Amino acid sequence: MTPEPRFIQGIFSFAGKGLAYPVPLEPGAVYAVPLHKTAEFIYLRAGNASSELLSLTLTHDGAPMRLFPIGAQSSVHVPLAMVEKLASESQLEVLVCAPDGMTGALVLDIGLLEFPARST
Repeated sequence: MTPEPRFIQGIFSFAGKGLAYPVPLEPGAVYAVPLHKTAEFIYLRAGNASSELLSLTLTHDGAPMRLFPIGAQSSVHVPLAMVEKLASESQLEVLVCAPDGMTGALVLDIGLLEFPARST
C-alpha cells in the first residue's frame, strides 16, 4: 500500500511558563498513530511572530523526543526531522516553552507519513 500523508497544521496559542517548562498548545497539537499502522515524521515548519525565543518540544507517548528552538520573529524548517518509525497507537504531541507569562501564537506545519504495519 501507498503511504498516506498526515499533517498537524494551524495557528496555535500558548501561555508560557518558562523556557524550561513545556506547556500544551491551544488547541492541542496531537497526532495518534492509528491501530495497524506505523508513521514517520517527515518535516516540521514553524513560525514565531513574538519578540522572544520559543522552543517546541515534541513528545512521544509523553516523553520528550526532540527540541526545536525558534528565534524571535523567525521561522524554522526541519526536513527529515526523525528517522525512527512511530509504532501503532503511539501518540505525538507538540508542546511549547516560552518565557513565563508570555502569551502568543505560532504557526505550525508538521508532515507525517502513515504506513500499514507489517504483520509478524
